[in-house]
Parts: sequence; structure tokens; C-alpha cells
Amino acid sequence: MCGWRTTRWAGRCGDCGAWGTVIEALAGDLDVSARSRAQLRPAEPATPAIPIGLVDAAAARVQPTGLGELDRVLGGGLVPGAVVLLAGEPGVGKSTLLLAAGARAAATGRVLYVTGEESAAQVRLRADRIGAVTESLYLAAETDFAALLGHVQAIDPTLLIVDSVQTISAAGVEGVPGGVTQVREITAALTALAKQRTLTTVLVGHVTKDGSVAGPRALEHLVDVVLHFDGDPRGQLRMVRALKNRFGPTDEFGCFELGEHGITGLPDPSGLFLSERHDPVPGTCVTVTLEGRRPLVAEVQTLVCATVGELPPRRVVSGLDAARMGMMLAVLQRRAGVELGRRDVFAASVGGVRLTEPSVDLAVGLAVASAIADVSVPPDLVAIGEVGLAGEIRRVTGLQRRMAEAERMGFRRAIIPAGSASAPGPRSPGGRRLSVVRAESAADCRLELTAVADVRGAMAAALGGPR
Repeated sequence: MCGWRTTRWAGRCGDCGAWGTVIEALAGDLDVSARSRAQLRPAEPATPAIPIGLVDAAAARVQPTGLGELDRVLGGGLVPGAVVLLAGEPGVGKSTLLLAAGARAAATGRVLYVTGEESAAQVRLRADRIGAVTESLYLAAETDFAALLGHVQAIDPTLLIVDSVQTISAAGVEGVPGGVTQVREITAALTALAKQRTLTTVLVGHVTKDGSVAGPRALEHLVDVVLHFDGDPRGQLRMVRALKNRFGPTDEFGCFELGEHGITGLPDPSGLFLSERHDPVPGTCVTVTLEGRRPLVAEVQTLVCATVGELPPRRVVSGLDAARMGMMLAVLQRRAGVELGRRDVFAASVGGVRLTEPSVDLAVGLAVASAIADVSVPPDLVAIGEVGLAGEIRRVTGLQRRMAEAERMGFRRAIIPAGSASAPGPRSPGGRRLSVVRAESAADCRLELTAVADVRGAMAAALGGPR
């Protein structure tokens, strides 16, 4: 008797699958083995417990991948024995990224790249294009889990890349390849293999239509690191973020550029998110968002025009949070007196970056107000602040890093929430306070700061007019 219990009769055991073995019994008649599958029988451990101070930490030191932006997200590199899940939409460049990382990692050890979605010839063509052909990089086109284990046994790699885990199937496991049961069992087996052999393993995973990792939620709990690789398929910008990382931070992200000859890291991506025009245009405003611990200077563009005929007003958003955009428009209309009833509003970010941080609210509001008033925001000005429903401007974190990045990119003025200036200085002829924000680096960041308390004050400071 396996100990499976049910509240009603069943012809087949739900645990072991045997037929005709379910018997009726009172709760008091059940023995201890039927109450719990976990037996209270001690066993001899494989390795004895030792004081934590005697544990050798050298085996868990990170190994750089050779891609600086990927190492930034991983916390320095790959940890031996770790299991990394890289998820992303089809065609975003997951295979290209891992093939490039595998070629660089092959300089220090053997790398096994198992592909289940493409043939070996197709992967070789990509490797020739991006310059990832090396002797220590082994390639196998397999979809059978037993064959995968055979390749690992024969090659004994230090890094295993499986592209993708949804294509691998194991005999004896119920379900079709890519199903919930197959994916969970394959991932659990690969995790056990990685810990047993101290084999760093990278798994490629699919995503659902809403952008989350496909498969059971337990999949994310089994692995050590979960990375999300995204970007606009029509552009060249790609970003990788850490959703889970047992060995490093989860507030970092890396930028890459995907081109004909492979994928390259972008250690300074701020300039990509600004338009290349030279003359100021109404409806645009620049802000500094904080992605993890990295500040990014980005531009918001808006277009406001009268609604045609009796059609309802349209609200079209690209690269921004649609919910926060709708809230910002309501605040402008109710708290700042901006009439938006019969107007279509289009808003987008520049460069394909997705701006979801609340500190972008003020830049979005000033861009919309600028488009309606047909007055340009000064080109050397950045706006940073979260806008509340009462129209107030709330303070944001990491202001010093944001200001240092804005100054580095050539901006000279900034609108910030009231109370954020750390060291107010003398007043300028225009009535504004000149403040010095000391950056975290050795250099000082000197910007003319205008502290505002509400949306009306921000519009007056950026566009002119009475407060």
C-alpha cells in the first residue's frame, strides 16, 4: 500500500496508478505509514555537516562570461553549479546571446551547446556570422533527455546550454514535449545534474503572451537565476533583467545591440534614448529614469490633436505604462486645468526603451502640456518626479545618481520635487535656487535645480507663465 488517501472511492490509485487497490478504512484505522509519505527513519548522510567557517567558498566564485553587460546582471558572472533560466519572446536573440557567451566561456573550459529547435548546421551558420566558432565549443542537436546526458558524460563540460528546455523530452514521463509535466521533470533533473557535477547550466525558456515565463511556477523556484531578455523585434536594442538571482542583485539590467554580426554590450546606453533633432519641438520632455542602480536619460514624446468627428478620443501609448498615462492625463485636466476632453493623445518613448518607473510621470505631464500649449520645453532641461492624484510632486530615490547622469549628458537645468535639493545655494536672477548635488563619483554635478511642489508649478517652471 503506497499510502495515498482520498475522501471518496476511486478505482485507480492517484499516486502509484494501480487499479483496484483503494480500500475503505476509518481514520483511526490508518497506520502511521498511511498518514505521511515521509518516513521518520534516519539515514546515513552522504557528506557530514561541518561548521560554516570550514566550508570552502572558492568553489562558488563567479566565472565571467566575457560579456560585460551580462556579467553585470548576473552579479559578476556564472557561479559553478548554478542553473540559469533565460526567458524571452521568439526572435529576440536568446540563442545569439548564449552562443556568443558560450564561445567566450570556451576559452577557459569545454562548453556543450544542446539545441532542440534548430539543426546543427543552422547553429553553425549563426556561429560563423557572429564569430563564435572555437574548438572547445561543442554542439549537439538533441531532443531526447537520455541522449543529452550521454553527451554530458562524454564531453564533461564546465558549461551546459540547453536551447530550449521546452523541446527536451524524457521517456517514461507523462505528457508531450513542452508540457507542464515534461518541463518540470526535465528542469528538476537538470538541476540535480548541475549540483551533482558542479556543472553550470543555462536553460532557454519560452514566455507567454503577457511576457511571463512559460511553464509551471515551480520552474522558477527550481533554478537559481531567472533572466528576462526583451526588446522591440523591429529595433536593435535588447535588454536583459534579473527576476531572481540567488548570487547577486535583482535590480540591475544590461543593454545589448543586436546586429548582423552578433550581439554587443552597450555600457553607456543613455544616448540611444534621445532624439537626434537639434531644434526644440513642442510635446517632448527629457527625464532620467533609474533602471536598477543605473540611471538612464530618456525622452518622452507626445502628440495632441483634436478628435475627428464624433469619434471618442484616443489614447495611444508606446513604451510607457498605459495606466499611469491615463492617470497623468486625469491629473492634468482636474488639477492643472488642461482641457483634454475632445483631444487625441499619443505618447511614446524614444529608442524603444520601456519607461515604467513612477519618476517618469512629471516628464509625461510636461510633454502633454507642452504639446497643448505649443510651447517647447527648454532642450537643456530634465524633469524628474512622481505625480500623485492630488497633483503633488513626490520625491524619488537615487536623485544624486540621476543628476550626475543628466549633467554628464550635457543638461544644465532640472525640475525636481520640493524638498529634494540637498544643498540649496544662492538665488539666480530668475528667482530659482542654484543647488549643488554631490554625485557618488569623485566629480561634482552642478545643475540649476528648480524644486516644485505640484503640477502647476512644474508647468510654470518649464513652459513659463503664472504659477
